[in-house]
Amino acid sequence: MKGTSGPENVSTKLQRIAELARHAPGMVLTTLAHNIDIDFLREAYRRTRKDGAAGVDGQTAADYAGNLEGNLGSLLERFKSGQYQAPPVRRVHIPKGDGAKTRPIGIPTFEDKVLQRAVTMVVEAVYEQDFLDCSYGFRPDRSAHQALQTLWEGMMEMRGGWVLEVDIQGFFDSLEHGQLRGFLDQRVRDGVVRRAIDKWLKAGVMEAGNVVHMEEGTPQGGVVSPVLANVYLHEVLDKWFQAEVKPRLEGRAFLIRYADDFVVVFSSEHDARRVMDVLPKRFGRYGLTLHPEKTRLVPFQRPSGGPSGGRGNSQSFELLGFTHHWAKSLEGRWIVRRKTAPSRFGRALRRVGDWCRVNRHLPIAIQQQRLSQKLRGHYGYFGITGNANALGRFLYEVTQVWRHWLDRRSQRAKMAWSRFEKLLVRYPLPPPVVVHGVYRRAAKP
Repeated sequence: MKGTSGPENVSTKLQRIAELARHAPGMVLTTLAHNIDIDFLREAYRRTRKDGAAGVDGQTAADYAGNLEGNLGSLLERFKSGQYQAPPVRRVHIPKGDGAKTRPIGIPTFEDKVLQRAVTMVVEAVYEQDFLDCSYGFRPDRSAHQALQTLWEGMMEMRGGWVLEVDIQGFFDSLEHGQLRGFLDQRVRDGVVRRAIDKWLKAGVMEAGNVVHMEEGTPQGGVVSPVLANVYLHEVLDKWFQAEVKPRLEGRAFLIRYADDFVVVFSSEHDARRVMDVLPKRFGRYGLTLHPEKTRLVPFQRPSGGPSGGRGNSQSFELLGFTHHWAKSLEGRWIVRRKTAPSRFGRALRRVGDWCRVNRHLPIAIQQQRLSQKLRGHYGYFGITGNANALGRFLYEVTQVWRHWLDRRSQRAKMAWSRFEKLLVRYPLPPPVVVHGVYRRAAKP
């Protein structure tokens, strides 16, 4: 009888890998690459984004699809035989934060993305059985909003405490290859898979026609980078905190990590300061450095709610694009509220302004359609309970920016407000909407 093929076959293989890893948590897996066949690569191709920029070879997803079966067959043969050569990553720079600085972004070739996706699927199936509940970033069926919900519930149950807000300097550029290989040796030692990962680590980046080979860091922009980063911080932070730190604490504490962004919440200031003192040493052992100014201990106790209703000494902190602070609910109870962080608000507004400037001569209907898409995307992430004011302010600012650039379509006089209001009636922008209702449990009095 003919065996199954296609996505169902791939799903079955991934389930078998996961079951093996789950039932043998201490086992080193040495035979994984045999699961990657032509059906597996087809599924990896299906999961690979097709709208990204081209890499150093200039080949687009459409170009690759022109001879898909031949290309995938060749890729599989080169991968299994060890003849696959990982091309360098094309590096570009995009604005960071307030726009004054930039950060590098790597663009692999499309074929490289497909193979990285296939290897990631296998490695992920293994490590998803090992990763702890405290980590959320770039994991299947886990999201930033789930991390925010868990953080909110933990702080409400603990009634606040002390928040250790941590920033790792250049994490993806600082990850030590030797340490990463050592971590992978504990779980994944398949020669074909590990050879491919090594090639990606050594591939280097191309900028202005020059190729630079990095001695540390993960493949920039690579599909495989997030799972490798999670493996690294699983060993450096998550397991260490769970197994060695928590049992030594006097009070309660919990960790929330999304990729390299994380906070630790403590009920005891003494515990918080002890961990804050030892954390730089722990990270330093693995080649990582904490930002001295952005890493800080924040008092985050629930306010006493005296006559003035003030916050007392409680401060705010940022995580995942939100500023977290105490505020009164409609029932008069203190709850943890979230609002769009100023840096993320400004960055989003600048991007809208840049788009309006470049596209101000498009027909109004098209501009309205694109701006609506951008606003819905903004609401989709920042539309969280308690953040309605920031959403409304964002809509107002976007409206102002749109009018500003419409005024510059010609040398004529500026558009009167009455005329612009009529334009908005005909081409309305979507109103703010709360997408994520996060207050699932009533706040304790």
